[in-house]
Amino acid sequence: MTAEMNAIRIASARRPWRDHSTPMTNTLARAELPLTGLAGLKQNWRQDAVAGFLVFLIALPLCLGIAMASGFPPQAGVISAIVGGLVVSRINGSFVTINGPAAGLIVVVLASVQELGAGDAMAGYRYTLAAIVCASVLQTTMGLCRAGKLSAFFPSSAVHGMLAAIGIIIMSKQLHVMLGVKPEADTLLQTIAAIPASLRDMNPEVATIGGVGLLILIGWSLVTNRYVKMIPAPLVVVIVGMALGQYFDLDDEHIFLFLPDTAFLPHHEFTIGPKFLVAIPNNFLASFALPDFAPIFSLVFWQQVFAICLVGSLETLLSAAAVDKLDPYKRTSDLNRDLAAVGLGNILCGLIGGLPMIAEIVRSSANCNNGARTGWANFFHGLFLLVFVALFPKLIHEIPLASLAALLVFTGFRLASPSVFKKTLAIGWDQLGVFCITIAGVLATDLIIGVGIGVLAELAFHLYRSVNWSDVLRLRLEIEEAEPEVFHVRLGGAAFFANVLALKKDLALLPRGKTVVFDLSETSTIDHTVMEFLHHYCEDYERAGGMAELFGLDHHAARSKHPLAPRKRTAA
Repeated sequence: MTAEMNAIRIASARRPWRDHSTPMTNTLARAELPLTGLAGLKQNWRQDAVAGFLVFLIALPLCLGIAMASGFPPQAGVISAIVGGLVVSRINGSFVTINGPAAGLIVVVLASVQELGAGDAMAGYRYTLAAIVCASVLQTTMGLCRAGKLSAFFPSSAVHGMLAAIGIIIMSKQLHVMLGVKPEADTLLQTIAAIPASLRDMNPEVATIGGVGLLILIGWSLVTNRYVKMIPAPLVVVIVGMALGQYFDLDDEHIFLFLPDTAFLPHHEFTIGPKFLVAIPNNFLASFALPDFAPIFSLVFWQQVFAICLVGSLETLLSAAAVDKLDPYKRTSDLNRDLAAVGLGNILCGLIGGLPMIAEIVRSSANCNNGARTGWANFFHGLFLLVFVALFPKLIHEIPLASLAALLVFTGFRLASPSVFKKTLAIGWDQLGVFCITIAGVLATDLIIGVGIGVLAELAFHLYRSVNWSDVLRLRLEIEEAEPEVFHVRLGGAAFFANVLALKKDLALLPRGKTVVFDLSETSTIDHTVMEFLHHYCEDYERAGGMAELFGLDHHAARSKHPLAPRKRTAA
């Protein structure tokens, strides 16, 4: 390390870098980690059971809503969460992750049901179950082949753009359900264009249930009282929705007249009845369904298989890595094992009629906040779901669809809120460009093509920055132990998302608990994905008891003031 090198640390916006003058703190934390396996159950069952029960209260309405939005029977989402809790929690590589259906998979599953079923919802459901089985075999194989790091190949802005597009799609579809209107639309753009007409023709009673639910969710997000925040907002939405459903007598079909007859409020007749309530079999065993592999030799079938596999695997890896940062014990998941375990769980789900699952970040966050210590919290969440749907199916039938739609509309908004655009813009205009191009590509085509368009857009921006393309396919990387227990990592050439996999592979071989010094002075350009990876690597390495530093960025110009903005060298 030379004296003239100007040290530049990437500071997190959430917390400063920690002082490593007392490394015994990290040693003590590792020594006090909770036990796992049956010993962990005996040690932590009280905390994990409480956390699992509270997550179950959140998961139940979300599982039902996600299943129905995906074109599956509502119980399919519950089946997925039960398998994720009872089975996957015992074989996965994470600690406080909750597995279950997620909003991010709604778009691909619904597209599969519509494409494969060609108008026949039940046939589309069973064909999609077959696609889930095949996709999950690929997913399991990826985990066994140690493909857990493949998520790094996709530029961050394109991935975030995909999630934002999913949010927009969810909102556009579920808003009609929340209003009690079924639009006459065959495409996504037609569904979006039909929103004004649905607002005009909304069913007043159904829209009241959905609107109240949405207001509760918005209000709950603004509450700061920690005792109130302990009550899950989705549970409040469902309870209030059920009360309003009883008030409006949704159990019995009837017709009511909307009396005003003006240009703005025309006279209208509305039908109210059980069709606006969740339909679920009284016998839980009747919820299971078998896959139909009849279209397995068709091209469209394998298009759906690869879409489910790609999106499900990518979301699982990204979510599991994000949940590790919420773990109070700062443990690191085995992403390869986690991917393989989720794949095995999804095979079982596809064989018995469930949705595909991922590592779900919202429920995992609630799990951590409620004191979960081990994977047994995930197990208890699945156990509570099984007991509830097996013993109280009639109670689930009283939940209004509008309440579940309100939950999904709010979830979609969080994926595509203005703050997401603002955060991306803070990184740089080019990253906002990739973000928006990916959104437009997904909305205009589908998820896979849309993400591909986003990757091409990222490459185009690199071309605009005059990247040395001889460095693209092979990043120049040197690692040496220059001093005892001090490793110098020198990077040269163009460091961007397409060659970050090689970087991750080599850095994974470094021993823990040492000092790692990154010299970036010879890099011609560094993109946001690599900056973000180096930032997270340094954080993770320090949490494990080591120290990591970045040097050599003093001659690089950043695209914005954001600490993780792309950089290009301007002087020797």
